[in-house]
Amino acid sequence: MMQSPYPLEHELQMRYYGDDHPGIGGKLRSSPEDFVVEEIPKPFTGSGPYLICTVTRRSWEHQHAIQEIAKRLGISRKRIGWAGTKDRNAVATHYISLYKVEEDQVRALSFKDMAVEPVNQHQFGLSLGDLEGNRFVISIRGCERENLASLPGITETVQAGIPNYFGLQRFGAQKPVTHRVGSAILRGEYREAVDIYIGDPFPNEDEEVKTARAAFRETGDAKEALYALPVRLGFERAMLDYLSKHEGDHKGALKALPPKLLTMFVSAWQSYLFNAAISDRFDRGLPLHEPEAGDTLVYLNGRSDRATEKNLPTARQHIKRGRAMIAAFMPGGSSISNPGPMEEYMLRLSEEAGIGSGAFREAAGYLECAFDGSIRPIVLRTEIHAETESDTARLTFTLPPGHYATSVCREFMKSDPISLV
Repeated sequence: MMQSPYPLEHELQMRYYGDDHPGIGGKLRSSPEDFVVEEIPKPFTGSGPYLICTVTRRSWEHQHAIQEIAKRLGISRKRIGWAGTKDRNAVATHYISLYKVEEDQVRALSFKDMAVEPVNQHQFGLSLGDLEGNRFVISIRGCERENLASLPGITETVQAGIPNYFGLQRFGAQKPVTHRVGSAILRGEYREAVDIYIGDPFPNEDEEVKTARAAFRETGDAKEALYALPVRLGFERAMLDYLSKHEGDHKGALKALPPKLLTMFVSAWQSYLFNAAISDRFDRGLPLHEPEAGDTLVYLNGRSDRATEKNLPTARQHIKRGRAMIAAFMPGGSSISNPGPMEEYMLRLSEEAGIGSGAFREAAGYLECAFDGSIRPIVLRTEIHAETESDTARLTFTLPPGHYATSVCREFMKSDPISLV
């Protein structure tokens, strides 16, 4: 275990690595073909009003891909469901559900770098988490050759378990501010939320974009910013277009964004709290596999239990034998009964940010989405095959839903998080 030296990872509370082996460095996604991900679906019913399709896309951002599919089909985005979001800079195959759409309509679609194919019918629309997991084949190029000797040791660490952080892309790969937008929404500071999303620049952006964002931050002039921001920034422009017609209505401007993107802002704050709770354990000198009284234990059969002073020796044995993992409940609209040390830490951190216990329920009413909170293991582990060729490392592995491949790559690379984008 060692601390990350990168300020961005500290800002997102991803402050530790799972071991102290030297990182192999390198660059992730030198081309989209270096990051191949394939969704593993749950069984489909074979009949019903929802047409299930595979979407295979190269260098398409998820929300823009959904938007374009809806536009070409002439349907509302609300008639499209999906089980998981996928990275833009990748070759990704995943599933979507289309409500009352015919196969012939889909077969007539044609996109550059994206194929949509009907595969089944289903009684229900897909929603986040409706999948068995994801398969990955990832190539890390330009590695530090002298450190490739660390590969077996890091592989062993990943198989034993590493911090189950929410990865960089959870907070916005190009502009990691979604948790800050979510915090502002939860506090009812809608102007601040808009200002952050539109007005905060990111170091890797073009100078014209940075200048336009800074000008909006200073003046709040939506019409001028709409003129200055490039067309490719469609979400920012949608909010600016609304503000140019409804001056001062920042709450309404946020609603110009796709509903699922809006809900992801609030979820990102929950993710931030979870990351912070893991890092706080390390701050206190607790390894990932060492339970303390009050911790929640999740077993392989789905059962959960609470660690107590009395059963700690038994809990340690279950964890050591791979039968259970330590988990934490992320705060949300539902109250947490008898919070453990990690839950208490997350609640305190949220309160210090000005987010009270009723904030998630108020946000749920505004965004029409429940934020009940959820339980998540603090450990990520997977069987992984790692091989090298010259200065390239190739990793093959499978992860459950909601776990981040970049968290696995991060352990191997231990490099600037921007190199993972």
